[in-house]
Amino acid sequence: MYPIIFMDATVLKIRVDRIVKNIAAYIMLGITIDGKKEILGIYLGENETSKYWLILLNELKNRGVEDVLIFAIDGLNGFNQAIEAVYPKAEIQRCIVHQIRSSLRYVSWKDRKVVARELKTIYTAKTEEDAQLALTEFNDIWGQKYPHIAQSWLNNWNELTTFFKYPQSIKTLIYTTNPIESLNSNIKRKTKTKGSFPTIDSAFKMLYLSTQEVQSKWERTSMRNWSEIYPQLCIFFSEVMEKYTK
Repeated sequence: MYPIIFMDATVLKIRVDRIVKNIAAYIMLGITIDGKKEILGIYLGENETSKYWLILLNELKNRGVEDVLIFAIDGLNGFNQAIEAVYPKAEIQRCIVHQIRSSLRYVSWKDRKVVARELKTIYTAKTEEDAQLALTEFNDIWGQKYPHIAQSWLNNWNELTTFFKYPQSIKTLIYTTNPIESLNSNIKRKTKTKGSFPTIDSAFKMLYLSTQEVQSKWERTSMRNWSEIYPQLCIFFSEVMEKYTK
C-alpha cells in the first residue's frame, strides 16, 4: 500500500511520424509507509482520458498496490473518476498550484498580481468555511469580469479542499504536486539543450535514466515531518491502516 500517490505531467517535444509534437510524460510517485519516495510508473501519451487513466490504475492494482489513502493530482481530465473506480476509499486532492495557473490563464497582465493575491485568501484560509467565504468575496469583486474563475473553483471544490481536514504537516505535503517537481526539474535540465527527441524510445530512455538518478538520492532520506504525518494518517484511515500496522 502507499499512503500517498502523486500524479503529475511534464511536456516533451518528440518527433512522431516526421512531425514534432508535444507529448506529455505522466509520472506516478508514491510515498511508502516509511515515508520514502518511489517512482511507480512513467507513461507517454498525447491525450488523457478517463479510459486511459482507468487502464493505468488497473495496471497499478494488478501489480500489487491494494490500497492508497490519498491521491494528489494535477487536475488531468478523467483522472478522478478513474481513481474512484479502482480505489473507491482513497481521497483526492487537486493541486492548488495547477488550479491557480488555470485560473490566471485568461486574466489580463495588469490584473494578474491582484487576482493571484485575492485567490491566495481562498487556499490559505484556516477552515473550509472561511475558504468558501473568501471565494464568495472574490466572485463579488471579479465575477463580472472573470466569471470562469469562481465557476472553476466551485466545479472542483470537493477535490480542491480535501486538505482542510488535515493538520498543517499533511496539508503542506498534499495540497500541491511539489514532491514530483524535483524530478521534473531534473528532466527539464536534461532536455533544455535539445530541440526535440528523434523517437519516443529515446525520450523514454532519458526519462528512465532521470528517474533512476533521482530515486537513488531519495533512498537516503524520508519525507520531512513523516514522524508527525504517519500517526495522523493511521487515525484518519484507521480501517485501512490496521491491515498494515499489526
